[in-house]
Amino acid sequence: MENITENVTENIAANCSIDHRIHQTLSPVVYIFVFVVGLPANCLSLYFGYLQIKAKNELGIYLCNLTIADLFYIFSLPFWLQYVLQHDNWTYDELLCKICGTLLYENIYISVGFLCCICVDRYLAVVYPFRFHQFRTMKAAMVVSAIIWTKEMLTSWFVFQHGEVSKDSESHMVCFEHYPIKSWEHSVNYYRFFAGFLFPFFLLLFSYCGILQVVRKSHGTQKKKKVQIKRLVSSTVVIFLVCFGPYHILLVVRSLLEHSCVFAEKIFNVYHFSLLLTTFNCVADPVLYCFSSENTYQFFFKMGDSCLKWLRCLRIETMESYQLNTPETLRKNRAPAEQEEPGLLNKL
Repeated sequence: MENITENVTENIAANCSIDHRIHQTLSPVVYIFVFVVGLPANCLSLYFGYLQIKAKNELGIYLCNLTIADLFYIFSLPFWLQYVLQHDNWTYDELLCKICGTLLYENIYISVGFLCCICVDRYLAVVYPFRFHQFRTMKAAMVVSAIIWTKEMLTSWFVFQHGEVSKDSESHMVCFEHYPIKSWEHSVNYYRFFAGFLFPFFLLLFSYCGILQVVRKSHGTQKKKKVQIKRLVSSTVVIFLVCFGPYHILLVVRSLLEHSCVFAEKIFNVYHFSLLLTTFNCVADPVLYCFSSENTYQFFFKMGDSCLKWLRCLRIETMESYQLNTPETLRKNRAPAEQEEPGLLNKL
């Protein structure tokens, strides 16, 4: 019975005529922006994560893993860019489609996992600074990181059991797109919503509420520092909701209501816009968890100060060389010679 249902679903999907215009207009702009901005930003983030690991800080392990997941997805963006520019026609083999699709989806949930690790580590450090020290070690961070990667790879292996390249109504080979969604995708979507988004969101919210409560009661913390912590916490929650919230809500909506091509056509643009929002996570991660730290700020301040000093010295040298070549300078240089000329004439 399940095989018959699956065949019917595939036949309906083959007849779905969906307008992919959003892929030719908005998607290329987002992919190019994220690639150009996210690649150098994540490389710098990886460097600062390495410095933290060198300093025996367990946060460096989480930051490096988070950055590696972002870089993997960024390296797959050229393939997705070519895919959308060719009107959603996958010209490579199915294995590469599975790899790129896995990098797309695993970036979301590996990023969510390590964001939760970072916020829980901060929560334990601020709320319980002298307890749970065994959970804030380099060894514990490596074990947790291995668990997150293993869990997501097992989820990918389950998805790999199904074919991810299929033909649409225009005979284009589409990658990781089924309209309407197939029966096996329902359970995966519910798992992604509850385990991959809802539970981490409440964990994130609980941790940061605890941090804010302790910071508010602290009398030794400077007011400027408190404002900085509050902004960082609120920005993290907002970016988490903006990047991942719409996509996961639409996952549940599709699983509940998408049974025909009519609904798939209506929700296509909104769903893919929410999927593009998750891509901005690759830019938001290094900005929040690397460039917002005090050490990194001082590093860029020193580097900018050095550049300004170099430009100032270059400007002074240019002005001095310009002054040496001005007519007034030439006149002053000629003045002694002109004063000597009458004496020479008299002698003659």
